[in-house]
Amino acid sequence: MTNQDLQGRTIQARNPRTGEMDYSFEVTKNNEIEEIVSDLRSSQQAWSEKTIDQRAETLNDWAKAVSSNEALLKALVQDTGRYFIATAEIARLTTMIGDWLTIGHEIFKDQPGIQSSAPTVTYQHQYKPFEVVGIIGPWNFPFLITLIDLIPALMAGSAVVVKPSEITPRFIQPLQETLKQVPELNGVCRFIQGDGETGQALINNVDALCFTGSVKTGKLVYKSGAENFIPIYAELGGKDPVIITENADPKESAKIVLRASVQATGQACQSIERVYVHESIADNFKTELVQLAKAVTLNYPNIREGHIGPLIFDKQADIIESHINDAKEKGAEILSGGSIENHGGGKWVLPTVIGNVDHSMLVMMEETFGPVIPVMTYSDINEAIRLANDTKYGLSAAVLAGDNQEAEAIAQHIDAGAVSIQDCGITTYVFDGEKNWFKESGIGASRMGEMGMLRFFRKKVLYTQSASENYGIDAMGER
Repeated sequence: MTNQDLQGRTIQARNPRTGEMDYSFEVTKNNEIEEIVSDLRSSQQAWSEKTIDQRAETLNDWAKAVSSNEALLKALVQDTGRYFIATAEIARLTTMIGDWLTIGHEIFKDQPGIQSSAPTVTYQHQYKPFEVVGIIGPWNFPFLITLIDLIPALMAGSAVVVKPSEITPRFIQPLQETLKQVPELNGVCRFIQGDGETGQALINNVDALCFTGSVKTGKLVYKSGAENFIPIYAELGGKDPVIITENADPKESAKIVLRASVQATGQACQSIERVYVHESIADNFKTELVQLAKAVTLNYPNIREGHIGPLIFDKQADIIESHINDAKEKGAEILSGGSIENHGGGKWVLPTVIGNVDHSMLVMMEETFGPVIPVMTYSDINEAIRLANDTKYGLSAAVLAGDNQEAEAIAQHIDAGAVSIQDCGITTYVFDGEKNWFKESGIGASRMGEMGMLRFFRKKVLYTQSASENYGIDAMGER
């Protein structure tokens, strides 16, 4: 056992509303991670042998404990600086269990033998869950995005270890307390605390891993996964575009774009970060967008009033500011917002609409992850499609047009895993459709739809021979 296994480390966390380092936690040691995984392995088989309805019943018991835990909500609010979104994150647990139960019934239903290419052989598939799945969660929706991977993995019959982000660690302890109220689930689900080193130790011990985070960190995770010979399912960065055609309603389009750009303070994976609007409606669109942007208010000082919260991660404020300054230096025009504000020690930014932008600017090429809306005009739809695809990302996108047919024709040519038609960011609340990521936005099986659960299984095939002939050496033509 190395010194690193035994040596304790403490990490401090910043409060996004006050800017104070008002919370600290002890990092889970490497040897503790090994022990946790070993314990989970010993409990996983019994968990996997239950029916999916029995597993769902246990998870619903947990959901009741979670929904009644005031300390958990308080901690999540402190982690993110948001009240209404934190409440929605917790409320989503119950409905998510029901959603995955419906999908699981389809996966686990009895399958008849299937005729193979050999006339006397039939086959069946058997799904064997990975024993222990690791999850490394993000800071922007620390509970909700963890659930997107956690619930289907548990429903599949796997045991799970979760390492949430060290940026938002407060909710972990009360959440672990809710697990203890459901001993059966606590035997197959645990939360650990730490940073990148902890994440590496987790990868070294599990059989499969889900990761949500930046492209830079994602590449390190993939490398570690390859070294450990385990599958990695990762959703990474995005730079989502929206194309607005000349036939779209500029006023309605402005409403949709504003909501999709500033919801959760723009700290959402599917936030719109690039707008391409046809030159014939560009002025009307920008006028309406700026008017709407200026009407948005901060939920400060009252967390239950206003529209958008603080920036959760202070270093993200530096990235946002650098993108805005780079655009201004290269000739862009700030039409609303445009600066990082300090209120009560927290870092805030009002919706920032930027005109006269091009692809030489960071704000059009790199992930900003804030309520910043750069607007670029185009004259030809093929040009708009080329610009939308001129990126290293391919998470999601959107098209707003005169009608569905026009929008769908454009969407066919956009390189992104999910394209919202006549809306933006539909993947915020609809998880039914399977999608794969394009380019550097991720790789691996979809976390949505049926594949969102199937990714936690190894698929076996059982061949059955029905012929009575001798299939030994004689059948090979040997004498």
